Amino acid sequence: MNKEEFIENVKLITGEVTTEQLELLDIYYQELVNYNKHTNLTAITIEEDVYLKHFYDSITLSKIIDLKLEETLLDIGSGAGFPGIVLKIFYPHLKVTLIDSNNKKTKFLEYIINKLNLKNIIVINDRVENFTKTNLNSFDIVTARAVTKLNILTELSMPLVKQTKYFIVMKANIDNEIEDGKYAIEQMHGKILLQQHFFLSLNENERTLIKIVKLLPTKLEEIRSYEKIVKKPLQKRL
Repeated sequence: MNKEEFIENVKLITGEVTTEQLELLDIYYQELVNYNKHTNLTAITIEEDVYLKHFYDSITLSKIIDLKLEETLLDIGSGAGFPGIVLKIFYPHLKVTLIDSNNKKTKFLEYIINKLNLKNIIVINDRVENFTKTNLNSFDIVTARAVTKLNILTELSMPLVKQTKYFIVMKANIDNEIEDGKYAIEQMHGKILLQQHFFLSLNENERTLIKIVKLLPTKLEEIRSYEKIVKKPLQKRL
């Protein structure tokens, strides 16, 4: 996806693309590639691929929810900042929290946030299950991009969502995960409102977005350890 194609496709989602946003993305791309030379952040470094598979892919979250109406967003397993930093660039009013357990990646996140001069965005270097203990029911939007199986991801993510607010799943094909995923969503007080399937490019790069509303608050005693979540994930029993 070249920049012209990027602009036209993003306009279909957000309505506009400003010069400032494009300048920030250009800096982001250059710094990502340079930093990646000494710290492994991504296998995708060709400019057109980054604009398609990282930048545009991040923005597609807005296909399923109007971020202009929300205030806080948590990006779990943010890696090199996708989708959290890209969404912050396009929705500067958002208070964004990026969490990742990889110290090398969080150091890059702090570096690029400073480089882009972004405000109201913080980086947490920790495991999400530790972060959850003091942040139950705290965020309007919790999202994760290409992170673990849907049922495990749901149990890790849903406790952080405010009651009546949203967990947005960003994955590729989920046909083999959806049954257990739906069960986990129900167990974690959620309900699927919308599911959208599409391709980033012509019949390539399959994507699925799921918008889940949280119906009830999570209680601290409902939180299981990561070891238990992985060893005995929420799933339908035969």
